[in-house]
Amino acid sequence: MHLSSLNPASPEAASILDLWNVTMWICGSIMTIVTVALLYIVFRFRARSAAEPAQVAGNKRLEIAWTVVPLLLVLLLFVLSIRTTGAVFDHAQQIPDIIVTGHQWWWEIYYPAANAYAANEVHIPVGRDILVGVEAADVIHDFWTPQLGPKVDAIPGRRNLTWIRADQADTYRGFCAEFCGNQHAWMQFRVVAQDAGAYNGWVARQAQPAAPVSGKDDAALGSVLFRRRTCVNCHNISGYSSQQQYAPDLTHVASRKMLAGERLENTPKNLRDWLHDPNSIKPGCAMPNLKLSDEDLTQLTAYLETLK
Repeated sequence: MHLSSLNPASPEAASILDLWNVTMWICGSIMTIVTVALLYIVFRFRARSAAEPAQVAGNKRLEIAWTVVPLLLVLLLFVLSIRTTGAVFDHAQQIPDIIVTGHQWWWEIYYPAANAYAANEVHIPVGRDILVGVEAADVIHDFWTPQLGPKVDAIPGRRNLTWIRADQADTYRGFCAEFCGNQHAWMQFRVVAQDAGAYNGWVARQAQPAAPVSGKDDAALGSVLFRRRTCVNCHNISGYSSQQQYAPDLTHVASRKMLAGERLENTPKNLRDWLHDPNSIKPGCAMPNLKLSDEDLTQLTAYLETLK
């Protein structure tokens, strides 16, 4: 996975980098001129030297120069900033393709056209601008994928819009860029850019309800346990339970690469450890320790592993 904003993978990120480069060249040039001038003054007019600097007063050309040059530089940066803003935040389209909602401390991903949910894993088609609606369920968060676009605040009661695009198939790291609590550092996500066929197939699979389980094996017993314990009060599984998204949708949890906001790789062992004591892995998270027995953990893990 990639992270650096200095290696853009979308037109929006490239526009931001272009503005950053111009700004750094201007600031670097000013710093160099000031530094060289200070060094010259320090050595040329040091105390043991008999030389004294010439006293200049009322030089109109000099006063005009140090007024006009900064003004032109600020005007240049202003124009470039406006141009970059237009390139990055062109919202002629108002209906988002994806709605991302920040929670403490995970990301809910919703695809309205397919009525499909995911968590901490945003899939997009390669080479296409995708409009993302960014919201928050509790406190202020900040949605940012450095290689793909700008930071966008996720504010409770408000929907902000941003474009996201990837010009090559890859996986890109993203995270919350606004401190939002003690697990802010593990409020991460990934953007998976796929070719059109793979993307459409993934969305279609996410829109399907969970496959039913039956019999008396561990998975079947785990599905009963899921309903009997408090899991069903917070987590939705399409075709099995439905309520407000207080916690990540688990309809296809076994197909995800990571767990707990990128905290753990999604393996049966890690899933079992997470169910056993979530707060030992992610202190302060809302997932309670349900005091599950070894048998309960085996059954519940087996059931969740069927949710591909």
